[in-house]
Amino acid sequence: MTARSGVWLVVMVVALVLVPVLIGSPFYVNLASQVLIYAILAMSLNLLVGFGGLTSLGHAAYLGFAAYVTIYLTTLAGFGQFSGALIALVATTGLAMLFGFLALRASGLGFLMITLALGQILWGLAFRWVSLTGGDNGLGGMQRPHPFGIDLGDPNAFYYFALCFFLVAFAGIALFVRSPFGHSLRGSRDQPRRMRALGYNVWFVQWCGFVYAGFWGAIAGILYAYYNQFVSPHALNLMTSAETLLMVIAGGAGTLFGPIVGAVLVVVLKNVVSAYIARWVMLLGAVFVMIVLFMPEGLVPGTTRWTKLALGRRRRAAGGGPGEATGTAAVQERSS
Repeated sequence: MTARSGVWLVVMVVALVLVPVLIGSPFYVNLASQVLIYAILAMSLNLLVGFGGLTSLGHAAYLGFAAYVTIYLTTLAGFGQFSGALIALVATTGLAMLFGFLALRASGLGFLMITLALGQILWGLAFRWVSLTGGDNGLGGMQRPHPFGIDLGDPNAFYYFALCFFLVAFAGIALFVRSPFGHSLRGSRDQPRRMRALGYNVWFVQWCGFVYAGFWGAIAGILYAYYNQFVSPHALNLMTSAETLLMVIAGGAGTLFGPIVGAVLVVVLKNVVSAYIARWVMLLGAVFVMIVLFMPEGLVPGTTRWTKLALGRRRRAAGGGPGEATGTAAVQERSS
């Protein structure tokens, strides 16, 4: 990690810790908790899209499946909060293993369509299997846990609870992508034939990345269940997967901070702007078009590029005067 990235990381952590103090309003603190949950989901998808070159339209499957299992086990099956969450985490990671085995039989558009189909199968089961999932009414009645006697019903307490998982997820994903295995995942994205020639099992590398992404998607789903205390087929539908993919692309695929910025953008537009603009989705589309036109690489790398260009122009402008004067003096000296 470069010194500049380290500075930005410290600034991000300090800002996140101070959010409840700076905001104060319970509504916006709850909104910040939603941002953290979707940021974890977007960072997990970024492992596939940005670092693995595998565009998925079914990533909401892990969010919704983990949420359903968590609420079902703790409210209907009689499991405790910790055991229910742990089983949901293991079950969702197992689901990612299965989905990865099926989806990675194809690549490119075929991979995208398989992930879309698998996600829609889960959505259909949740919508139709009324006796198990509650159908369109969903599952509810869940109580938030009380770790170490802390009441997570308080917005500030739940925010810091989600922040702990967010920081662990950020660190875990950052270490993963900077590890030798993470480099092999990027190599499988850029030069799969060369990686095979070097002796790497490209399919297995991509499958491990797929499973790791599903693991963090499960973490986001468990937090989603704790936050909403309710889950419905909406958590599994195509719109949720598309919004998550939009977070990754808008913020900057293949960067660590991009999905976080994208999550802030989409969640704020969805929950704040929609209160003032009925057709907020059109505004989201317009914002995305502007990003594609002026920052096609995403907000984070695009802002970095524009900043470097501005600083370069300022330096050239500041150094142009003396340079021109020196050049003129040299010409006069040679002519004399």
